[in-house]
Amino acid sequence: MAAAAPRIVRTARDAACLFEPRLVGRRREALLIAHLAGERRLLRLTEEGRGEAGRIALPVRAIIADAMRLESAGLILAHCHPSGEPEPSHADIVATRKLRELGAALGLTLHDHLIFAGGECRSFRALGLL
Repeated sequence: MAAAAPRIVRTARDAACLFEPRLVGRRREALLIAHLAGERRLLRLTEEGRGEAGRIALPVRAIIADAMRLESAGLILAHCHPSGEPEPSHADIVATRKLRELGAALGLTLHDHLIFAGGECRSFRALGLL
């Protein structure tokens, strides 16, 4: 039996297909991170914690530490809003920008951050927030 081809995550749609089955329907916020190699090949998918019903902290230090340990070239973040509101909160935007800036200083690219809520998916990149 041949080994499965490595998963390549090039677009927001590719990322949505990766994250959606793991996030839709959750009752509490959850944050998932796709660690990517240089050609956007999926290295590992991690869950960085679960939040309360209406919020989750973005553990920037832990995300960067995992990325360095895994030798990730890039990241895609995704989390859910069980409230059903797909728009990024102010806290989502601030924390994502902080992660992008710190990652860039270390040669790590934040490709996107997706939010799943109310049957929709929002991309920070498509919204002009990255």
